[in-house]
Amino acid sequence: MVVQDRRGGGAAVVALACGTGLAVGLLTTGCSPDGAAADDQEPPARGAAAAAVQVRESADALVRARSAQVRTSMETVSGGTRVAIRGTGGYDFATSTGRLRVVLPDPAGRADGGHEPITEILAPGALFMKNRGAGVPADKWVRVATASLADGNLVTGGATDPLAAAELLRGARNVTYQGEERLDGVMVRHYRGVTDIQAAAQVASPRSRSALVAAEEGFTTDEVPFDVYLDGAGRLRKVRQWFRFANGAPQGAAVVSTTELSGFGTTTTVQLPDERDIYAGKIASATP
Repeated sequence: MVVQDRRGGGAAVVALACGTGLAVGLLTTGCSPDGAAADDQEPPARGAAAAAVQVRESADALVRARSAQVRTSMETVSGGTRVAIRGTGGYDFATSTGRLRVVLPDPAGRADGGHEPITEILAPGALFMKNRGAGVPADKWVRVATASLADGNLVTGGATDPLAAAELLRGARNVTYQGEERLDGVMVRHYRGVTDIQAAAQVASPRSRSALVAAEEGFTTDEVPFDVYLDGAGRLRKVRQWFRFANGAPQGAAVVSTTELSGFGTTTTVQLPDERDIYAGKIASATP
């Protein structure tokens, strides 16, 4: 992982680098039951307008659920090279905080990624990372302001913040109902459409708005295609979103971010690093 901090007022940049040399995830520039109760069931929305409303309101349903277990996958394709990053952990939607264990890919194909996993703590306005920081002591954390990142941390950290992924859907349009499916043993409703980053930023909650405003400038287009799977209570079970950014290449790079949620109501405690544990020394510059 390479971390760059432009102290002169510019944006901080963080890159998760794998053995292929490709910078991944970087824009250089009380418990509730897991299954919904019968009176919480929402009828499937088949009309375009009604379907869009249900997708846009999925972020509110997650806040009502309070917390969830999380699985993430992020695949970057650039110049014919594909790199995938996997993450697992938990998220507290009431406090907008989460903790993920992120595994980088291994060129040799080992299942464990061949790297020390990166621990990430997601918090309102900040991303904390531990392990594999260039020049950063192993027991220290790196803190980055998400609003300073060109993508608002939608892809930089190698995993999309689950609440930000849901808030991004507030700009959903051209939504179509694809039918019911079974996902991890739960019946879900599948919707497909396109969301607009700028529109989502205008109506997002205060805790996500600054990140989405920053993201407006980070991608080559504000339009983000998506596939969404909602359960009977309107909660997001799975979302796959397609991003595209320049990445200094003529054809740019495509990023597919997938977030899966389960175990709603599972106790999730996220403790932010103490100030004394945050690295305050010189941070290595990213390789051009």
